[in-house]
Amino acid sequence: MTPLFLGSEIYRGSSYGGGHPLRVPRVSTVMDLARALDWLPAAQYRSSPRARPAALTGWHDPAYIAALEQAEALTRAGRALPADWARRFGLGTPSNPAYPEMFRRPATGAGGMIWAAETLAHAPAGVIHVPGAGTHHAFAGRAAGFCYLNDLVLGLRALQHAGLRRLAYVDLDAHHGDGVEAAFADAPEVLLISVHEEGRWPFTGGVADRGAGQVFNLPVPRGYNDSEAAEVCARLLVPRLVAHAPEALVIQCGADALAEDPLSRLALSNRAYLATLAALLPLAPRVIVTGGGGYHPWAVGRLWTAIWGLIAGHAPPDRLPPAAEAVLRGLDWRGGGRPLPPEPLYTTLLDAPRPGPVRAELRDRLALLERR
Repeated sequence: MTPLFLGSEIYRGSSYGGGHPLRVPRVSTVMDLARALDWLPAAQYRSSPRARPAALTGWHDPAYIAALEQAEALTRAGRALPADWARRFGLGTPSNPAYPEMFRRPATGAGGMIWAAETLAHAPAGVIHVPGAGTHHAFAGRAAGFCYLNDLVLGLRALQHAGLRRLAYVDLDAHHGDGVEAAFADAPEVLLISVHEEGRWPFTGGVADRGAGQVFNLPVPRGYNDSEAAEVCARLLVPRLVAHAPEALVIQCGADALAEDPLSRLALSNRAYLATLAALLPLAPRVIVTGGGGYHPWAVGRLWTAIWGLIAGHAPPDRLPPAAEAVLRGLDWRGGGRPLPPEPLYTTLLDAPRPGPVRAELRDRLALLERR
């Protein structure tokens, strides 16, 4: 199947609010940058459908979905949410604020995941990129960690409902995929691997966690570099995927492990992500690649566009053409007072490599997981 990209204009016009890390543009930047590079022809682009409430209750509690819909309606009408909804549902909090698209935007990511899962389940092979998905912190009955719906769980469940059994999920975000683990920790047919920063919210995902024996969490130290990412790929990701032999693989590519990200203390280049993806894509016939975290608009846009280029078979240029450079120069922080990026983030797609030592604590944790 020809690689496909799922996007939506809803990402261009919505924001979590002026003081929130997700005030910055992300998916719209990827769409614009890919088109400026002539990497996104109409034949490979699909507008993501919006999941209906009935589809969302395939995992989420009906009372929570009803509250999320109502919260959007109240916000659009200029009314406050009920006082106890922050406690009951995690809605209207600093992390998960009320904003005018708070149902429609996450339902678009969920709809894209469900559509991608159902499309791939009926194909012998294929790759679909859904950069607007990747919300791995939401639980069945509440929002958490900037995530209102868990589109990853909904996508994995859609793969199961379509008849696929052996699935795998790899999470490269700087934060542990706690909501996905909660949904599938007791399902031995779903391999779960999360590589995330140690001591970082949500403070879960310990190396000793086992689930039903198929949960592999790797907390990595601050300053996690490209050399260490290559070691993790070779010693953990590839061997576990080969052993599991999944019928379908979901890869969450949160961009907050990049060195530029303001919400983590990791130090990857986007080349490390691309090298990992290049190693993982051949290990399952059906693959969905999502976005996730990532709060530096230039770094996120460059990474997710480069990921689409890898999926679609395009070689990154040494220097961006003027139209693509203009997309990156048109970005800003939308408030917050952070400095503008250095010149290479406007003119190139790929970072310089960021190698470093493979530290003993990382080797020890990998050895522990290998002995499992």
